[in-house]
Amino acid sequence: MPTTRPTPPPGEFLYLLAGDADDFVAACAELLPADIAESLNDLPPDGAARVLTALPFHVAVQVLDEPMLERREELVEHLPDAAAAPLVQGLSADQQVRLFRQIKEGDRARLLHVLDAPTREQLARLMSYPPQSAGGLMTTEFLGIPSTWTALDVRQHIASVGRAKETVYAVYVLEQGTQRLVRVTSLREVIMADSGTSVMDIGEGRKPVTVTPLTDREEVARLIARYNLLAIPVLDHQGHILGIVTVDDVIDALISEQTEDVQKFGGMAAVEEPYLDTGFWELIRKRAGWLCVLFLGEMLTATAMGFFEHEISRAVVLALFIPLIISSGGNSGSQATSLVIRAMAVREVTLADWWRVALRELPTGLTLGLILGAIGLARIELVHGLGWYDYGPHHLLIGITVAAALVGVVAFGSFAGSMLPFILRRVGFDPASASAPFVATLVDVTGLVIYFSVAYLVLRGTLL
Repeated sequence: MPTTRPTPPPGEFLYLLAGDADDFVAACAELLPADIAESLNDLPPDGAARVLTALPFHVAVQVLDEPMLERREELVEHLPDAAAAPLVQGLSADQQVRLFRQIKEGDRARLLHVLDAPTREQLARLMSYPPQSAGGLMTTEFLGIPSTWTALDVRQHIASVGRAKETVYAVYVLEQGTQRLVRVTSLREVIMADSGTSVMDIGEGRKPVTVTPLTDREEVARLIARYNLLAIPVLDHQGHILGIVTVDDVIDALISEQTEDVQKFGGMAAVEEPYLDTGFWELIRKRAGWLCVLFLGEMLTATAMGFFEHEISRAVVLALFIPLIISSGGNSGSQATSLVIRAMAVREVTLADWWRVALRELPTGLTLGLILGAIGLARIELVHGLGWYDYGPHHLLIGITVAAALVGVVAFGSFAGSMLPFILRRVGFDPASASAPFVATLVDVTGLVIYFSVAYLVLRGTLL
């Protein structure tokens, strides 16, 4: 079973680098690129750049291509032009674009000046697409072949140029003359086919699953998952293949998308840099806006409590259950919001399905409210009966008030939490912005209104 040498501590790289070059190369020979990248993360950018330039070229390219390598843009900025240009050109097209989106404008111009003309033209074309689109994710290194070739021709072609391609998951058959994509054949089918078989007769010949350059990355991921693909071709409006989006690039994009959504769920704007690399004022800017919005929303809660000040002063016992009531509604709303946003993300529901979601959440919320209401009523009666707390002679009415209010608040929370993503999507906002804090703030205010309205109806003539 193959084994790898334990990864040296980061400082040992610099120590070895100061000695014999052969010793340094020998020390790195048995290390995986991911291990080297992890060690470089703990070095200052100038030290990491020195280590990278001392590595064998093919290893350095693999390390620079590693997702585990943090601050890649800072590392490249510390490389001399003579070392940076070949390393950048050694990356796949999609990784070049990702790197150039990260580096500073000044360093971007410096690197563009030393890159060869084909690389510059390709970067300019790919960077014209939005980062969240298929065009922003695709690589131009795919295997396109004429429709007149045989299986033997394809195999020989793969043997000669395959090393220059990022992946050879499939071969893309192009129509003779027009160069339009007419067929996608898997590598497995090409290998198993008889040598003289035409590529147009290999496989089942179904219409290829494709996307356009402006297709959103979430839709690309959905198609790759739905059809169990390893890559998906990107076509222009004339049917010419511009590139492919591979499954590993989609995974990286989805991790970024999920990180952004999680941050929005927490009630803040998305942070692009790693937490420890994000500046103090950047954190303040990202978090303060949502906190202010939520604070203003919670001020409405204080206003609502002031409106019911008379009821609270006459029946102080009602104040004991305010946290219970509003938190139950907020929790129910957060559950519904999470379910609907997830369903939207995987295209299980669309905007046209809002009424179907409403018809499901209303009875669901009522049932959940009945369950919590029964628990609340039982708890009040049990505590009063055991003598742990005296709720007074109207303890049963207080229990009924809490139970009925829970039914109303939880039902409203479920309904509001499920409808808010549809409203945000309709007006053009990201549904992930319907974060748990935002839903909870909305339900806090309405929960108080429902609670004291129920209390007034049930306790009127007794405590109120």
